[in-house]
Amino acid sequence: MAESKINHQSLLQFAPMQSSVDEGFWHKLSSLKLNKLGIDDSPIPITGFYAPCSHPRVSNYLTLLAESLPSESSEASLIPEPSHGNRNRCSVPGILYNTNTVESFSALDIQNLLKEEARKIWDDIQSGRAVEDCSVLSRFLVISFADLKKWSFHYWFAFPALMLDPPATLVNLSPASQWLSIEEAESLSAACNEWRGSKSTADIPFFLVTIDPNSRATVRLLKDWEACQSDDHKILFGFYDPCHLPNNPGWPLRNLLALISAKWNLKSVQFFCYRENRGFADMSLSLVGEALITVPQGWKDAIPNAVGWELNNKGKKGPRRISLAQSMDPTRLAVSAADLNLKLMRWRALPSLDLSVLSSLRCLLLGAGTLGCQVARMLMAWGVRKITLVDNGKVAMSNPLRQSLYTLDNCLNGGEFKATAAVESLKRIFPAVEAEGIVMAIPMPGHPIDSKNQDSVINDCRRLHDLIDSHDAVFLLTDTRESRWLPTLLCANANKITMTAALGFESFLVMRHGAGPFSSAGDLSAETANSSSSDSCGKDANGKHRLGCYFCNDVVAPTDSTSNRTLDQQCTVTRPGLAPIASALAVELLVGILHHPQGIFAEADINNSVSGASENPLGILPHQIRGSLSQFSQMSLIGYSSSSCTACCHTVVSEYRNRGMEFILEAINHPTYLEDVTGLTELIKSATKFSLDWDKEIDNEDEDEDCFEI
Repeated sequence: MAESKINHQSLLQFAPMQSSVDEGFWHKLSSLKLNKLGIDDSPIPITGFYAPCSHPRVSNYLTLLAESLPSESSEASLIPEPSHGNRNRCSVPGILYNTNTVESFSALDIQNLLKEEARKIWDDIQSGRAVEDCSVLSRFLVISFADLKKWSFHYWFAFPALMLDPPATLVNLSPASQWLSIEEAESLSAACNEWRGSKSTADIPFFLVTIDPNSRATVRLLKDWEACQSDDHKILFGFYDPCHLPNNPGWPLRNLLALISAKWNLKSVQFFCYRENRGFADMSLSLVGEALITVPQGWKDAIPNAVGWELNNKGKKGPRRISLAQSMDPTRLAVSAADLNLKLMRWRALPSLDLSVLSSLRCLLLGAGTLGCQVARMLMAWGVRKITLVDNGKVAMSNPLRQSLYTLDNCLNGGEFKATAAVESLKRIFPAVEAEGIVMAIPMPGHPIDSKNQDSVINDCRRLHDLIDSHDAVFLLTDTRESRWLPTLLCANANKITMTAALGFESFLVMRHGAGPFSSAGDLSAETANSSSSDSCGKDANGKHRLGCYFCNDVVAPTDSTSNRTLDQQCTVTRPGLAPIASALAVELLVGILHHPQGIFAEADINNSVSGASENPLGILPHQIRGSLSQFSQMSLIGYSSSSCTACCHTVVSEYRNRGMEFILEAINHPTYLEDVTGLTELIKSATKFSLDWDKEIDNEDEDEDCFEI
């Protein structure tokens, strides 16, 4: 057989292992860091994958994929589950040190880290584990820092290789097709293809090759070494070689030689660098060589020195850096960046923050003006992705300065509808938001309608009913008091979380409505029997005071407040800083409700409430927040439901459930109807009579005093 002649005294030189990291690995690491690891920088077990060289001019890489990392949902230790039986993915165990800061990354003691991984390989050799599971011979190490704000990653691979002292020398090295006879080459090629085609052995990267006198080759496991001893058999130590170079074996051979020397004390080793072409064994690309090992006696008593840090793209010893910001889809980048602050909250400040509740929440905003624009943006900042805006107004020239979702372009040609313009703006700000704009007027009491428009108003009422039913939380952000009445009634009927924000010139009100008089939509007669007595006293079925709604403190029904108004009364004239403050508080109050164990039924807390702060991770949960900019003051108040409330009391909700649209139309067309139904008319009469009687008593007292003076 022909052989390539190489200097017998030349040192055996190995082609370094090369790394490749799939983009999915970085995405998975980012998600794992944000959602599970937080500031925990403990080492993470990972799995790398490589395969034999399959091209005459290109080496294979050790690759990290998304599945190289452990699952986020794993409740056990962070250990990835490598796949087995894949001929193109030989699993190799590794360890990842991901630091929290770039300074920590730079300060890592790379020599000690390499030495520690080399010690693990040496221990596996000494214990015999490397013979049973030979993948541990290719154990590797990665250090990294993930800059999740810029989607930039610093990383550095090490492939620890135990150094023989003195180094192994190369006797000869040639293509397997030249070293072997034609019969031997054909038999070995067939044996290797069978080995690679079996699920039980396809991804075992180190093996033995025996060739009997009849040129028949057999591929065996390393642990079969003792059974392979025969004077008339050729024995080769084989490995999957990722390298394509014709004069150098690949990096995995280094630790294989250390194993052979330490385990079987061989001085001369014939090795087989297995390589493929198009998925099949190629004896012209594969190499066979012989190496001499002359380590001194007793060298096994100490851990050998190790090398293995990979060179960077400039060919120097140092880390690499990759940025994914340019290659990533802008929408995906926006989603990751938007969630970053929220996920960071869970690291230390708020571990119990439930992002899934927020992302799945469906919010209905009634009003897309100054308050509606601010609330929509605050909701998106908290991770809410499903927002519906309802408004029938158009963007005016005076709007963009105060209403943050509009620009001058929205005002041109008569102005765009606010609902649709606001949605377009939200999607430009955050493309992943699921926003919908609905142009619709809200029917209001005190604004009578004629028979010609009755069907249209009824349709609007039904549409509003359906919208409220299909959403989880409703914000009342309209300009007038009467426009909040119908939504308040419908929310009380459906028992929806309802938030109100209202502005004066220099004062504001933010409040959450209490639960409706019926805790669930069941049989009306049964509920009426169970609830009427308790609700008449402003209490729920459990005997607790029900929190009031926006109308519970009023003694008159909502009426027309838009007619006969001067210009300053027609516009929402408020101090510019008021709307952002009230909007932010309204959204914060909603998030507090969502994280309270009792949700909409949570009792009201006041300032400095110890019980509220301990029960809710976000702090106290007030009922009403009233603030004044002129005094730069803010206070929390509690207002319980009224049995005579024109919007949420048991009587009104029962009337709506019994009569439906007929009741709504009567409330709209007859200003005093709601006062009559709820008993406010009688209450006002009683109060007036009491006032007259009181005046009489005062007059009599004055007369007596005058007489006395005379």
